[in-house]
This record gives sequence, C-alpha cells and structure tokens, in this order.
Amino acid sequence: MNTVWSSTQILQSIGGLLVAMLLAPAIRWVFHRLVIEVEDETSVLVTRFGKLERTIAAPGAHFFPQKILPWVGVIPVSMQRDFRHYRDIHVNDRSGTTVIVDLWIEFRLTDAERALFRIENWEKSLQSLLTHSATSILGAQEFKQILENRSELGNVLKSDILAETTRWGLRIEEVFIRQVSVLPEISRHMFEAVAARLERAKADVDEEGRIRVAELEAETSRLVAALVAEAKGQYPAAVGKAYEELARDPEVFAAYRELYELSLVRPHRTIAFRGFSRGEVREMDAVMAVSPDKIG
Repeated sequence: MNTVWSSTQILQSIGGLLVAMLLAPAIRWVFHRLVIEVEDETSVLVTRFGKLERTIAAPGAHFFPQKILPWVGVIPVSMQRDFRHYRDIHVNDRSGTTVIVDLWIEFRLTDAERALFRIENWEKSLQSLLTHSATSILGAQEFKQILENRSELGNVLKSDILAETTRWGLRIEEVFIRQVSVLPEISRHMFEAVAARLERAKADVDEEGRIRVAELEAETSRLVAALVAEAKGQYPAAVGKAYEELARDPEVFAAYRELYELSLVRPHRTIAFRGFSRGEVREMDAVMAVSPDKIG
C-alpha cells in the first residue's frame, strides 16, 4: 500500500522538526540547570548563600531543582590522585651550606568538605607546611647525607606532615626529593676542593708507587747479589773439581796446562827466535839482544 503525503502533512512534519530543533537547546539548558552531574572519583559540594548544604559523592545525574536559584552554588571537587611539584626550596644544612631542593608530593583528597571549608587555602597551606618541614628535617643533615638518603628523607617528610594534612582532608601518598643542588659559588668551591683532594690523592699514589718501585729494585739487587755471590763461591769449587778430574789423566792435564800457558801469551808482546837450538840462548839474553824500540 503506497502512502501519499499531502503538502499539509509535509509542512507539519517540517514544522515539528523545526520546533524540536529549537526546543533542544532549551531542554538541554533546563536539564543543566536542574540536574547535578557527578563524575567518577569526584565529589560535588552544594552551597546555599556560601554555606555548605550537602555533599554528593555518588556518580551519576542527580535531580536538584534548587540548583536554578542564584544563591545556590555547585562546586565539583576531584578526588583523584594528584601531585604538586615545589621547586627551588632553599635549606641550610647542618654545616650552614645553602642547599636547593625540589620536592614532589603525591596526594589524594579524602574529605572535600574539610579541604574547602575547614581550611582557607589548602594549596598554599600544603606548600607552606612542606617547606617548613623540609627546612627543619633537612637542616639537621649534611649535604652529602641529603644526596645519599633522599628516599629515606622523603619518607621522613611524609611522616612529619601526615597528621596535619589528614586533619585537612588530604591523604599524603608519596613525598620525593627529586633534585638536590647548591648555589653556583658554593658548587665552584666544592669542585675546587674535590679537585684538590684528587690531586693530593694522585700525589700520594705516585709517591707510594715510587717507594714501592725503589723497594722492589733494592730487593731485586739484593737477590741478584746473593745469587752472584753464590755463583762466585761455586766457581773455585767447580774449577778445583775440574782440575781433579783432569789430573787423573796426566797427558790431558799436561796438554791443558800447555794450552793455558799459551792463552796467557800476548801476541803483540811476543818475540820468536829462529835458528837457535834449545838451551843455546837464554830468554834474558835474547831480550837484551833485541832493540828496545821493538819491544812494545
């Protein structure tokens, strides 16, 4: 069955659509003015003439006609985990050195009414409390201890402010000391002191090395001298033993002695005479017969 729309029906449909489009913003505005929307992990505080009337914590849409009244206020407060980063907090350590620290704090609101109505400004109060606690606790430590024990000192800071922040409706979950530094001029002096200590340590190591090398050389010389002395002491005994062995064979011993005597002859100071038989001319006569300039 075919349906034929008349021009009147078409105009009525178009008119209804236009009315709906015009009424939609008005309906949305009325819904926004009469309904309180609460998101997850959020609390909504409803005030009347600036005085807290009720707190809505259940997520969802809550019909609240009084919201349209001008003296009724709606304050959404996030209950999610949040953090703050406080930079460049100046603290004097136990020695009087100015230390600059950055503090990172993680927290969560547990009671929106206390946080907004029991304390004037919990943001500034939290910063002031944490700064005062850091000044007190870190001021009792040396700069080196602050550097080495940042995690432990963060837990000490957390314990120190926990009772006060709980009274405000805040639950402190973590406190971290993120960065520790000193003033530029102090840093320069510290680097110079470290450099001087390193130079002194290097000099001590060099001197110790020289002493140990000298001791090692002296010990080596002593051992070498002992070995040389021992070897020199064994040399005559070895020679005597060799002579004893040679003496057992007279011919070999005689040949050795002759060879030894010949080894003592200096060629440039030796004169040979030919034409004389043995015993005919004595050695002394032969020397006297030679011209002095030939003897050298």
